[in-house]
Amino acid sequence: MSKSATELVPSNVGLGGLYRRYRQFALQTNTTIRLGGGVIGLLVLAALVGPVVSPYDPTTQVLEMRLRGPSLAHPLGTDALGRDVATRLAYGARVSLALALAATLVRLVLGTTVGLLAATGGRLVDILLMRLVDIQLAFPGLVLALVIAGVLGPSLRNVVIALSIVGWASYARVVRGTVLSVKERPFVQSATLYGTPWHRLVKRHFLPHVVNPVIVLATLNLGTIVLAAAGLSYLGLGAQPPTAEWGSMIADGRNYMRSAPWLITAPGVAIMATVIGFNLLGDGLRDRLDPDHLDDRQRRRT
Repeated sequence: MSKSATELVPSNVGLGGLYRRYRQFALQTNTTIRLGGGVIGLLVLAALVGPVVSPYDPTTQVLEMRLRGPSLAHPLGTDALGRDVATRLAYGARVSLALALAATLVRLVLGTTVGLLAATGGRLVDILLMRLVDIQLAFPGLVLALVIAGVLGPSLRNVVIALSIVGWASYARVVRGTVLSVKERPFVQSATLYGTPWHRLVKRHFLPHVVNPVIVLATLNLGTIVLAAAGLSYLGLGAQPPTAEWGSMIADGRNYMRSAPWLITAPGVAIMATVIGFNLLGDGLRDRLDPDHLDDRQRRRT
């Protein structure tokens, strides 16, 4: 019988135990995790190394080099202001990935807190918080993000705020459902009868069981946030000139689709690769961290 996903993350292990478990996890990863992780790893490497090794500045205008096609000097060509597209693409990877990580972290912390309070705070608290979650989920996420970003004004900080507000509710529902199922287990009921404080129950029993589903959800959300942030920047609500960001790069190149197609092809492919990479990584982590889900999917295939 395979171990459940929650048994893979105990509440108190030393550094040596964490290293052994991480090494065992890495050795047992499936092809989907390797493929998705490889794509994301290449993007992260490009974001870290690209701006360092590039001889060009992402904001310096060289008008005599405008709209030059791909060449050895400029592998992805230049834009309408003579800036190197490859360099701006690497800087844009920094902006897009950092923005996605920041928004995901805010979603995770806020949603996990609300889910824990709803599951452990009593019936009235549960009803109030979950009605708030239902109200938030009733609005289309991208439309709500557009409204919030439009009200706050165009900036990357406001994009993070908008995308954080529209996405925390899904974490709250996942955490609440997981904690409610754990509360019914004998070891939690015994700890409650012994008078274990709430914070100790959360630390030793609830959070270890929440880790796996939250990791999967966060990984899947990273690609969605990158796509949504690029959409907001394309509409002028995100990164402002001369900041290099994939969505704004597509917006700048939309008037040159026929004469200089590389201006939109390069950031478009980068966005597509990022979304596919995070989706593959999240799907692989779900299979690895939730054996029951993998068994169900194998039964459906057969």
